[in-house]
Amino acid sequence: MKIEQIRKDAFAMPVHNPSYPRPPFRFLDREYFIISYETDMDALRAVVPEPLTVASPLVHYEFIRMPDSSGFGDYTESGQVISVRDDAGAPGSYTHAMYLDDEGPIAGGREIWGFPKKLASPKLRVDGNDTLLGTLDYGTQRIATGTMGYKYEPLDLEVERKKLADTPNYLLKVIPHVDGSARICELVRYFLRDVTVLGAWGGPAALELHPHALAPVADLPVRKIVGARHVIANLTLDIGEVAFDYLAEAPALKLAANQ
Repeated sequence: MKIEQIRKDAFAMPVHNPSYPRPPFRFLDREYFIISYETDMDALRAVVPEPLTVASPLVHYEFIRMPDSSGFGDYTESGQVISVRDDAGAPGSYTHAMYLDDEGPIAGGREIWGFPKKLASPKLRVDGNDTLLGTLDYGTQRIATGTMGYKYEPLDLEVERKKLADTPNYLLKVIPHVDGSARICELVRYFLRDVTVLGAWGGPAALELHPHALAPVADLPVRKIVGARHVIANLTLDIGEVAFDYLAEAPALKLAANQ
């Protein structure tokens, strides 16, 4: 390969056969099961990176079914999102952990945006006739089980659309140097675009988390269930932007403005 060709064509690895195409990515019939719960503030402060701050003791445990994803295919993921505020006090969401069952979005999510993704076995389905069931297995071990009354009560579709479309999402992206040090260490901000909510429901819910050395979801323990929702939507996962560079020579604790 010529140097000019590499500069022009390279965007992901393996360079001759990337694990994913170029973003953005469109998702159809994306199904969310989100259980919101209160946890310990000290546990949250220990994992939320500055310049973000913890907004409340609220964690959103998510099971997400993605049957039709352009470039990524058909997969499921599960993990934890934390309610945060930026340096100006505006609300946002920080993705703390994600576990999924497909190599393409693991590689793409980590390399492009910095999603904290690891390989595992999440599932989302209807159990029996009346229960929405989400599970997460890491290896042979069950580490998360969530349940909710299936389509128990309808929610306002526009309210749910705004939650998805208007909230900035944050990720801590780390790419190592060849010597093992950090070559890239950035706080990334991204938005979901072109969101259409097809259905949304709330209902009674329960969540059980189990300790695991390599999938420590239980390190943010469940103290109180605040609510749950089941949302089906079409949306686009847009490209991200660097909100803060931790490796800048003299970084000020101030986020970059939205582009």
